[in-house]
Amino acid sequence: PDWPALAAQLAATLEAIPGDVEAQMDALRRFKHAQALHLLAQDVAGRLTLEALSDHLSYLADTVLAATLARAWAGVRNRHCETPRFAVIGYGKLGGKELGYASDLDLVFLYDDPDERAQENYARLAQRINTWLGTATATGVLYEADLRLRPDGASGLLVSSLDAFADYQRHHAWVWEHQALSRARFVCGDAAIGAAFEAIRREMLCAPRDAAKLRDEVLAMRDKMRAGHPNPSGLFDLKHDAGGLVDVEFAVQYLVLAHCRVHPELADNVGNIALLGRAGAAGLVDSRIASAAASAYRELRRRQHEIKLAGAEFA
Repeated sequence: PDWPALAAQLAATLEAIPGDVEAQMDALRRFKHAQALHLLAQDVAGRLTLEALSDHLSYLADTVLAATLARAWAGVRNRHCETPRFAVIGYGKLGGKELGYASDLDLVFLYDDPDERAQENYARLAQRINTWLGTATATGVLYEADLRLRPDGASGLLVSSLDAFADYQRHHAWVWEHQALSRARFVCGDAAIGAAFEAIRREMLCAPRDAAKLRDEVLAMRDKMRAGHPNPSGLFDLKHDAGGLVDVEFAVQYLVLAHCRVHPELADNVGNIALLGRAGAAGLVDSRIASAAASAYRELRRRQHEIKLAGAEFA
């Protein structure tokens, strides 16, 4: 797919129906469904590698989010500027460009605007974006959005100023929140805020840490996650069971946080498979183990795609 051309086509479609929010929502959903079907056809035909498929599903989400941001801001009453100084940050599978067909979107919203009306208006914008994504219309839902990764979680503000976000990451964030930063990226909105976020992200990933303490904290969080996802089905949960996707992700995140200060190439958001290769090349883990783990991770994700398409609960 030519994503810039498709984005322009989508923008033209939405601009042709100004003021009709429901029609715009339906147009966004039809666009998403059509592009996902194109990708599915290529996937089934064996024309896309796993990495390429996830990249394209991520580009699709990026395109939809950018269009949603523009439409949602146009609908904010008494907005204080024409172009919002606001950015959408993707975490998790969206941030790591590892989206599947049924993945939800982990989102954080940042702004950098001194206007006294900024906080209120950008909070409205964030709420509108969430509504546009999750509202069920005759053509379905765009995406399920998860906003709990923002500073202070579900109890925190829906949007954060860039300064407040930086202060939180430097002085208040838990280790698991820095783990999450390893798979975070600017998606759309104000590019200057995106660049500032990336600088904060790299600063946090490369901060000095006690390796033994870090190991204990990562393992404790992994145990807590596993306890929160019991699996009584008798089937193997590709994501949460021991030896599944989350185990590989946590191992990679530990390697990033423990060694990024000496090996800054680990700060690059290139995905778990590529990061395993870099860790192996740097001698941080036996290269044969790194290669085997990468192959297993790729196969687990491939099976996850298949199972999600079949509508299974555990994947």
